[in-house]
Amino acid sequence: MFTGIISGVGRISQIEPLGDTSAHGKRLTIVCPPGYLDDMGLGDSIALNGACMTVTTFEPVQSQFTIDISSESLSKTAGLNALGAVNLEKALRANDRLGGHIVSGHVDGVGQVTYFEQISESWELRVLAPKMLAKYLAYKGSITVNGVSLTINRITDLSEGCEVSINLIPHTVQNTALGHLTTGTLVNLEIDLIARYVERMLGDTPGQNI
Repeated sequence: MFTGIISGVGRISQIEPLGDTSAHGKRLTIVCPPGYLDDMGLGDSIALNGACMTVTTFEPVQSQFTIDISSESLSKTAGLNALGAVNLEKALRANDRLGGHIVSGHVDGVGQVTYFEQISESWELRVLAPKMLAKYLAYKGSITVNGVSLTINRITDLSEGCEVSINLIPHTVQNTALGHLTTGTLVNLEIDLIARYVERMLGDTPGQNI
Protein backbone atom coordinates (compact mmCIF):
# COMPACT_ATOMS: atom_id res chain seq x y z
CA MET A 1 0.00 0.00 0.00
CA PHE A 2 1.21 3.52 -0.84
CA THR A 3 0.14 7.15 -0.53
CA GLY A 4 1.22 8.72 -3.83
CA ILE A 5 3.81 10.91 -2.07
CA ILE A 6 7.08 10.35 -3.91
CA SER A 7 10.00 9.68 -1.57
CA GLY A 8 12.76 9.79 -4.18
CA VAL A 9 13.57 9.95 -7.88
CA GLY A 10 15.61 7.03 -9.17
CA ARG A 11 16.99 6.09 -12.55
CA ILE A 12 16.62 2.87 -14.53
CA SER A 13 20.27 2.29 -15.42
CA GLN A 14 20.11 -1.18 -16.93
CA ILE A 15 17.52 -3.48 -18.52
CA GLU A 16 18.22 -7.19 -18.95
CA PRO A 17 15.91 -9.71 -20.65
CA LEU A 18 14.84 -12.67 -18.51
CA GLY A 19 14.52 -14.90 -21.55
CA ASP A 20 14.82 -15.11 -25.31
CA THR A 21 11.24 -14.38 -26.33
CA SER A 22 8.72 -11.57 -25.94
CA ALA A 23 6.88 -13.75 -23.41
CA HIS A 24 9.74 -13.23 -20.97
CA GLY A 25 10.01 -10.24 -18.68
CA LYS A 26 12.89 -7.92 -17.83
CA ARG A 27 15.22 -7.29 -14.91
CA LEU A 28 15.60 -3.58 -14.15
CA THR A 29 18.46 -2.05 -12.22
CA ILE A 30 17.45 1.16 -10.45
CA VAL A 31 19.95 3.64 -9.05
CA CYS A 32 18.65 5.63 -6.06
CA PRO A 33 19.66 8.80 -4.20
CA PRO A 34 22.41 8.22 -1.59
CA GLY A 35 21.03 6.70 1.62
CA TYR A 36 17.64 5.93 0.08
CA LEU A 37 17.96 2.20 0.70
CA ASP A 38 19.11 2.44 4.32
CA ASP A 39 15.75 1.30 5.71
CA MET A 40 14.92 -1.21 2.98
CA GLY A 41 15.69 -4.88 2.44
CA LEU A 42 15.43 -7.79 0.06
CA GLY A 43 11.82 -8.62 -0.81
CA ASP A 44 10.44 -5.21 0.13
CA SER A 45 7.71 -3.64 -2.00
CA ILE A 46 8.46 -0.42 -3.82
CA ALA A 47 6.45 1.55 -6.37
CA LEU A 48 8.15 2.52 -9.64
CA ASN A 49 6.15 5.15 -11.52
CA GLY A 50 3.13 3.94 -9.56
CA ALA A 51 3.56 0.21 -10.22
CA CYS A 52 4.18 -1.96 -7.15
CA MET A 53 7.29 -4.13 -7.55
CA THR A 54 9.42 -6.42 -5.35
CA VAL A 55 13.10 -5.80 -4.62
CA THR A 56 14.93 -8.90 -5.95
CA THR A 57 18.54 -7.86 -5.31
CA PHE A 58 19.76 -5.18 -2.98
CA GLU A 59 23.05 -3.25 -2.99
CA PRO A 60 22.84 -0.37 -0.47
CA VAL A 61 26.51 0.57 -0.80
CA GLN A 62 26.02 1.18 -4.53
CA SER A 63 22.58 2.74 -3.87
CA GLN A 64 20.91 0.42 -6.33
CA PHE A 65 18.48 -2.49 -6.45
CA THR A 66 16.83 -4.67 -9.06
CA ILE A 67 13.26 -5.74 -9.75
CA ASP A 68 11.91 -8.41 -12.10
CA ILE A 69 8.94 -7.28 -14.17
CA SER A 70 6.82 -9.68 -16.19
CA SER A 71 5.91 -9.21 -19.84
CA GLU A 72 2.27 -8.84 -18.71
CA SER A 73 3.16 -5.93 -16.43
CA LEU A 74 5.31 -4.34 -19.13
CA SER A 75 2.36 -4.50 -21.55
CA LYS A 76 0.07 -2.76 -19.05
CA THR A 77 2.41 0.02 -17.89
CA ALA A 78 4.47 2.87 -19.29
CA GLY A 79 7.99 4.10 -18.59
CA LEU A 80 9.37 0.81 -17.26
CA ASN A 81 10.84 -0.45 -20.52
CA ALA A 82 13.41 2.29 -21.10
CA LEU A 83 16.36 3.88 -19.32
CA GLY A 84 15.62 7.10 -17.46
CA ALA A 85 14.13 8.73 -14.39
CA VAL A 86 11.40 7.03 -12.35
CA ASN A 87 9.36 8.05 -9.32
CA LEU A 88 10.01 5.91 -6.24
CA GLU A 89 7.82 5.35 -3.20
CA LYS A 90 8.50 2.91 -0.38
CA ALA A 91 5.59 0.87 0.97
CA LEU A 92 3.43 2.55 3.61
CA ARG A 93 4.08 1.68 7.24
CA ALA A 94 1.13 1.28 9.61
CA ASN A 95 2.19 4.36 11.60
CA ASP A 96 2.96 6.62 8.62
CA ARG A 97 1.08 9.78 7.70
CA LEU A 98 -1.35 9.36 4.81
CA GLY A 99 -0.18 12.50 3.02
CA GLY A 100 -1.74 11.80 -0.37
CA HIS A 101 -4.52 9.23 -0.76
CA ILE A 102 -4.77 5.44 -0.54
CA VAL A 103 -2.80 4.00 -3.47
CA SER A 104 -2.53 0.28 -4.20
CA GLY A 105 0.30 0.34 -6.74
CA HIS A 106 -1.89 -1.36 -9.37
CA VAL A 107 -1.97 0.44 -12.72
CA ASP A 108 -5.53 0.76 -14.03
CA GLY A 109 -4.62 2.18 -17.42
CA VAL A 110 -2.08 4.09 -19.47
CA GLY A 111 -2.83 7.72 -20.32
CA GLN A 112 -1.15 10.18 -22.66
CA VAL A 113 0.04 13.69 -21.88
CA THR A 114 -1.83 16.14 -24.13
CA TYR A 115 -0.53 19.39 -22.61
CA PHE A 116 2.19 20.37 -20.15
CA GLU A 117 3.08 24.04 -19.79
CA GLN A 118 4.08 26.45 -17.05
CA ILE A 119 1.36 28.90 -16.03
CA SER A 120 2.52 31.58 -13.58
CA GLU A 121 4.44 29.79 -10.81
CA SER A 122 2.80 26.40 -11.47
CA TRP A 123 2.36 23.98 -14.35
CA GLU A 124 -0.80 22.70 -16.00
CA LEU A 125 -0.75 19.02 -16.87
CA ARG A 126 -3.46 17.48 -19.05
CA VAL A 127 -3.70 13.73 -19.49
CA LEU A 128 -6.02 11.80 -21.79
CA ALA A 129 -7.22 8.80 -19.79
CA PRO A 130 -8.73 5.69 -21.41
CA LYS A 131 -12.49 5.90 -21.88
CA MET A 132 -13.05 2.93 -19.52
CA LEU A 133 -11.65 4.99 -16.61
CA ALA A 134 -13.85 8.06 -17.23
CA LYS A 135 -16.57 7.08 -14.74
CA TYR A 136 -14.01 6.90 -11.91
CA LEU A 137 -12.66 10.43 -12.48
CA ALA A 138 -14.31 13.34 -10.68
CA TYR A 139 -13.79 17.06 -10.24
CA LYS A 140 -11.56 17.55 -7.16
CA GLY A 141 -11.15 13.78 -6.96
CA SER A 142 -7.81 11.99 -6.67
CA ILE A 143 -5.79 10.33 -9.41
CA THR A 144 -2.31 8.84 -9.41
CA VAL A 145 -0.09 9.78 -12.36
CA ASN A 146 3.20 7.86 -12.51
CA GLY A 147 2.82 7.20 -8.81
CA VAL A 148 2.10 10.80 -7.78
CA SER A 149 -1.10 11.59 -5.88
CA LEU A 150 -2.78 14.51 -7.66
CA THR A 151 -6.08 16.40 -7.59
CA ILE A 152 -8.22 16.74 -10.71
CA ASN A 153 -9.13 20.37 -11.48
CA ARG A 154 -11.15 19.85 -14.66
CA ILE A 155 -12.62 16.97 -16.65
CA THR A 156 -13.45 16.94 -20.36
CA ASP A 157 -15.19 13.90 -21.82
CA LEU A 158 -14.06 13.29 -25.40
CA SER A 159 -14.88 10.61 -27.95
CA GLU A 160 -11.41 9.08 -27.53
CA GLY A 161 -11.30 9.21 -23.72
CA CYS A 162 -11.44 11.52 -20.72
CA GLU A 163 -9.02 14.44 -20.46
CA VAL A 164 -8.15 15.50 -16.92
CA SER A 165 -6.45 18.79 -16.09
CA ILE A 166 -4.14 18.92 -13.08
CA ASN A 167 -2.19 21.75 -11.46
CA LEU A 168 1.38 20.96 -10.42
CA ILE A 169 3.07 23.22 -7.87
CA PRO A 170 6.83 23.87 -8.27
CA HIS A 171 7.66 21.45 -5.41
CA THR A 172 6.02 18.57 -7.28
CA VAL A 173 7.81 19.36 -10.54
CA GLN A 174 11.17 19.70 -8.79
CA ASN A 175 10.90 16.62 -6.57
CA THR A 176 9.36 14.04 -8.89
CA ALA A 177 10.05 12.78 -12.40
CA LEU A 178 6.90 14.54 -13.69
CA GLY A 179 9.10 17.45 -14.73
CA HIS A 180 10.43 15.24 -17.55
CA LEU A 181 7.00 14.84 -19.16
CA THR A 182 6.31 16.18 -22.63
CA THR A 183 3.28 16.15 -24.90
CA GLY A 184 2.74 12.59 -26.09
CA THR A 185 4.42 10.89 -23.13
CA LEU A 186 2.59 7.81 -21.87
CA VAL A 187 1.91 7.71 -18.11
CA ASN A 188 0.64 5.15 -15.61
CA LEU A 189 -2.76 5.94 -14.09
CA GLU A 190 -4.41 4.57 -10.97
CA ILE A 191 -7.94 5.56 -10.03
CA ASP A 192 -9.07 6.29 -6.48
CA LEU A 193 -9.29 3.00 -4.57
CA ILE A 194 -12.62 3.99 -2.99
CA ALA A 195 -14.17 4.32 -6.46
CA ARG A 196 -13.45 0.64 -7.11
CA TYR A 197 -15.37 -0.44 -4.02
CA VAL A 198 -18.27 1.88 -4.81
CA GLU A 199 -18.53 0.29 -8.26
CA ARG A 200 -18.46 -3.19 -6.74
CA MET A 201 -21.15 -2.35 -4.19
CA LEU A 202 -23.36 -0.93 -6.93
CA GLY A 203 -23.11 -4.24 -8.76
CA ASP A 204 -21.04 -3.17 -11.77
CA THR A 205 -18.32 -5.41 -13.14
CA PRO A 206 -14.90 -4.43 -11.73
CA GLY A 207 -12.20 -3.48 -14.21
CA GLN A 208 -9.01 -5.44 -14.66
CA ASN A 209 -5.62 -4.25 -13.46
CA ILE A 210 -2.20 -5.73 -12.93
